[in-house]
Amino acid sequence: MSGLGKGVITASIAKLLQLSNQNISCIKIDPYLNYDAGTMNPIAHGEVFVTKDGGECDMDVGNYERFLNKDILKSHNITTAQIYSHVIESERQGKYLGACVQIIPHITDEIKNRIKLISYKEKLDITVVECGGTVGDIESLPFLEALRQMKVEFGNSEVLFIHVTLVPSLKVVNEQKTKPTQHSVQELRRIGIQPDMIICRCEQPLLEKTKKKIALFTNVNVNDVISCHDVKSIFTIPKMLSNQGLTQLIFQKFNKPKINYNKRWNKWNSIVNSLQEYNKSIKIAMIGKYVSLLDSYVSVTHALKHSGAYLKRSTYIELLDSEDVNTNKLSKFDGILVPGGFGTRGSEGIIKTAQYAYKKNIPYLGICFGFQLAIVAFGRQNCKLNNANSTEINSTENPVIDLLPDQDKNNLGGTLRLGADQINIKKNTIAYSIYNKKIITKRHRHRYEFNADYLEIYEKNGLIFSGESDNNRRIEIIEEPSKKFFMGVQFHPEFDSRPGFPENIINAFVSSTI
Repeated sequence: MSGLGKGVITASIAKLLQLSNQNISCIKIDPYLNYDAGTMNPIAHGEVFVTKDGGECDMDVGNYERFLNKDILKSHNITTAQIYSHVIESERQGKYLGACVQIIPHITDEIKNRIKLISYKEKLDITVVECGGTVGDIESLPFLEALRQMKVEFGNSEVLFIHVTLVPSLKVVNEQKTKPTQHSVQELRRIGIQPDMIICRCEQPLLEKTKKKIALFTNVNVNDVISCHDVKSIFTIPKMLSNQGLTQLIFQKFNKPKINYNKRWNKWNSIVNSLQEYNKSIKIAMIGKYVSLLDSYVSVTHALKHSGAYLKRSTYIELLDSEDVNTNKLSKFDGILVPGGFGTRGSEGIIKTAQYAYKKNIPYLGICFGFQLAIVAFGRQNCKLNNANSTEINSTENPVIDLLPDQDKNNLGGTLRLGADQINIKKNTIAYSIYNKKIITKRHRHRYEFNADYLEIYEKNGLIFSGESDNNRRIEIIEEPSKKFFMGVQFHPEFDSRPGFPENIINAFVSSTI
């Protein structure tokens, strides 16, 4: 079921194998009909994670990158639309030699080919594939069939099925209930897949009697039933799974000798331990449009916590809706961050927030949409530009933010400026002192940008444009040096932050709040 934690468990299993000196990567299968996650509402599906090569992917890909400290390519997020589009295109080109194109073998073959291509091309020792959705749903059946076929083709020592199920606890009877797991496995076996291992999501550690009952009714060994109970930090899950012998079980089933690398574990444990609670804390206000779902800003939240841990501070983040934000209440926060977003709703609240942060000298970091609306706020407040605005929000006499060249408003999918680009940073600026290099590479996801026609008036009024790209055509970083911290970036730094390796400008922002 959705929200069960399959992505975190997938990333945790991959981390265990990486710590055992295996070359590992993850693949996420999303059975929905969207071509990618780009046009999906963050409130319904969580954030859109952007890969370096410009993929708009499911948020689980972000978990893979954070756990493995490794860049994942967009090819690692497979959707139904991608598979069917390719098969239909191939059929139109006559590549099937007149065959009647069917779910089996053509769709299932394409699924298998994509998994195998990634595994072989990247020379992976083990590939961890997460199949999203719920067992029994019509949309996921072709993917499960393809995976079933892979087990037949490659054998038990090459393909391993791990099934993640829910084991709820009913407080009324004080009992862990196994029926959801029993029925889920029965449905999976009807499809033709017998799980090799079962990982049970539960509130409290799985009781031994519960494990035995699940093993009996799902046809697995008791040792192959693993508890994945609630923890304070998701980064402790690899250790939890390791303590139950998961790594050894996987290596046994793959007929591989297990290798322990204590140095790797020591480094990972050190990073995990740094994410603990500290006596000193900082409080950050995140002003956004999609605050009803915390997963909408999961990468930003993680990035702030990475920096807090690096500075030995507990980081508390309060999400505030930009539609009804009360700027007078912002004074209680140590810093204000405005993440990315799109559209008119809540934009005036963000503009007022940026103006308030500037006036009260509260550290402010604007990312993408937050960067653009900080420019709008500065234009209205400092440059006296009447009705300064973004043309995304409103037609205006002072369009300080305007549509990127060659953008098509009628086709929203995959048409934004996406992926990593080089950014040139000017010397003798705050940005240069933060990154300590002239050229950085950062990921983007936007359709609008600063209108360079207004550059001169902004510079005259004290705003410094310290980063640019595409031969000075695009502004990437703004800063106001007279303030404690007032900066904005057009790119998305949160996608590059990893546990133990905080992203520079987010780290500088958090440092400024102390």
